Amino acid sequence: MGFRCGIVGLPNVGKSTLFNALTETQAAQAANYPFCTIEPNVGNVGVPDPRLDTLAKIAGSAKIIPTQLSFVDIAGLVRGASKGEGLGNQFLGNIREVDAIVHVLRCFENDDIQHVDNRVDPVSDAETVETELMLADLESLEKRVPAAQKKAAQGDKEAKLIAAVLQPALELLREGKPARLARPEGDDELRVFNQAQLLTAKPVLYVCNVEESAAANGNAFSAKVFEKAQAEGANAVIVSAAIESELVGMDPDERLMFLEEIGLHETGLARVIRSGYDLLHLITFFTVGPKEARAWTVHQGAKAPEAAGEIHSDMQRGFIRAETIAYDDYVALGGETACKDAGKLRQEGKEYVIQDGDVLHFKFNV
Repeated sequence: MGFRCGIVGLPNVGKSTLFNALTETQAAQAANYPFCTIEPNVGNVGVPDPRLDTLAKIAGSAKIIPTQLSFVDIAGLVRGASKGEGLGNQFLGNIREVDAIVHVLRCFENDDIQHVDNRVDPVSDAETVETELMLADLESLEKRVPAAQKKAAQGDKEAKLIAAVLQPALELLREGKPARLARPEGDDELRVFNQAQLLTAKPVLYVCNVEESAAANGNAFSAKVFEKAQAEGANAVIVSAAIESELVGMDPDERLMFLEEIGLHETGLARVIRSGYDLLHLITFFTVGPKEARAWTVHQGAKAPEAAGEIHSDMQRGFIRAETIAYDDYVALGGETACKDAGKLRQEGKEYVIQDGDVLHFKFNV
């Protein structure tokens, strides 16, 4: 499954540079002027997970296939985007198509790189983008909620549900707060909320793009972003796009040595992915055999048939059971056969909730 993250930010904050580094491509043209990225570039990357390498080594797998994560580099935004300024309409349309927003914020000073407002203030930058998203949502709901209320008064049950779910979101937006704070719990309510495709309902990860010397611990700018994220229940990570660019093309050993020299233990990609998984409540399960070891992604709380469906829809439709081994047991005992002998291979049915790290083999009949 993976997930699709839209990388957004004001012009010249390092957004396209970060995209290039994360996807290890030069798909996005990085230049020192606004609207460098006009069409959204999409890069698919393998999610690094050392557990997959461990499982493949134990099983003697010929191939290793990580789960995939998509990054979408979306055109830079300016004030007035909600009214179509700059590339506003296109920007907003591209945001609607992603699962989460990765908001890159400039947390470094550099006189050679122009800032659209001629100052470095990442919190203000974040508020500029979020305001445009809120204005777009506000315009949408101020039309939809009264229309739903009118139908509800005429006895339309679905309209009554729509009005009940979207009214709290509308009130929050009028107060200058994002719609995600009104996310409901019930299945029907959540269906209506998601169908509204509100831009500010999407989870947000703030990426603080700092100078190389601040890559390990951040700086005063990133500290303010972390305060903002904590206050609103969002996630934030520190990344140096310049360092990530240097890592491109290095072999694994060179990367490790380089990172250790500057006080880091992992790449920015790893931090972004881990935070993204946490943001979207995702977990990983594995399928392992002599031909390949492969990682797959599902939402927390997914049941066994849904996980089978990530591999193939026929497997979900004809699901019988899942042969399940916990990752720790697989590693400790040295593989599937030993786990069977030790009684650590379990037969799980349709109601089994997938656990992070499960090694699964599905039985199905179509």
